[in-house]
Amino acid sequence: MAIRKIRVMGDEVLRKTSKEVKEMTPRLKTLVEDMFDTMYEAMGVGLAAPQVGILKRIVVIDTYEENEKFALVNPVITHVDGEQIGEEGCLSLPGKTAVVKRPDHVICQAYNIDMEPITVEGHGLLARAICHELDHLDGVLYPDVAEEPVRDVTYEDEIEEGE
Repeated sequence: MAIRKIRVMGDEVLRKTSKEVKEMTPRLKTLVEDMFDTMYEAMGVGLAAPQVGILKRIVVIDTYEENEKFALVNPVITHVDGEQIGEEGCLSLPGKTAVVKRPDHVICQAYNIDMEPITVEGHGLLARAICHELDHLDGVLYPDVAEEPVRDVTYEDEIEEGE
């Protein structure tokens, strides 16, 4: 549909708490489509509505693994266990990364774009993406929960990732 502008750190909208979606409107369905398009254009695995300036509790995630593509409306994490520690980046902090500790397994209750209840169970990258994107809905950015200071992604990091 359309590529939306991704808000970057420093934009006050990223620090605000998003509002619950009461009903799915055609306008919000278009938002979800635009969020997927914007995320793919930016080569991300997740995007929260505040990142495109909309304070609604909506996130999209696609880890590019089979059955790991979701639009989550009013998502709530109901269970976490395990632990993973790894590099994390964000479309709202381009060119930056930090080590973040997240659960290795999460269960998330949400609604799909038809406002039907769904349960998403994630391990590994999907668990990380769910936690990261849901943080955005409450104005939390990954540097707030990082194990170390944020650093610039170097050319060497990019080369290693591509191998």
